Amino acid sequence: MSVQAQEATQALIGAALLAAGRPVKVRELVPVLGLGEEATRRAVEAFGARLSGAGLGFELEAVAGGYRLVVPPERSARLAPLLAPPPLPALSTAALEVLAVIAYRQPVTRAEIEAMRGASAGTVVTLQERELVKVIGRSDAVGSPLLYGTTEKFLVEFGLRTLGDLPPLEGGDFSHLLRG
Repeated sequence: MSVQAQEATQALIGAALLAAGRPVKVRELVPVLGLGEEATRRAVEAFGARLSGAGLGFELEAVAGGYRLVVPPERSARLAPLLAPPPLPALSTAALEVLAVIAYRQPVTRAEIEAMRGASAGTVVTLQERELVKVIGRSDAVGSPLLYGTTEKFLVEFGLRTLGDLPPLEGGDFSHLLRG
């Protein structure tokens, strides 16, 4: 590929990631770039390397099985006045506990969440409103209770590529994940 073609490809990658405003998977870029999957992956990685060396104030991040453009944390605090809407309040400890149970045990029913936490799983509604968890089916158990699982937004918000990137549990206990 000529230098001119490489520059055009990288410009198209940048435009696609900026326009999408969400993580874009390599397979979604294949038809846009007109390259094979492996060539597209190499082109995206080359774009990321070029971007990080350019010092433009944003970078490429691999998250939720795709790529997106992000502002590095060291610059984002200065941009707070420009960002809208204001960020949601932090999740409560109870909500984080429920989210951890769902993330590690999915698919999981509300009754299973309550049994693991020893308390009501009412925060599931809050997590659904924030689009961090969703109903992913019904259990075969009596009454066919709803099954909950995490969403792509969960991966994005917590900077995970896949659920496999979750930190390991220490003896099945979620409490160490909430220390800060």
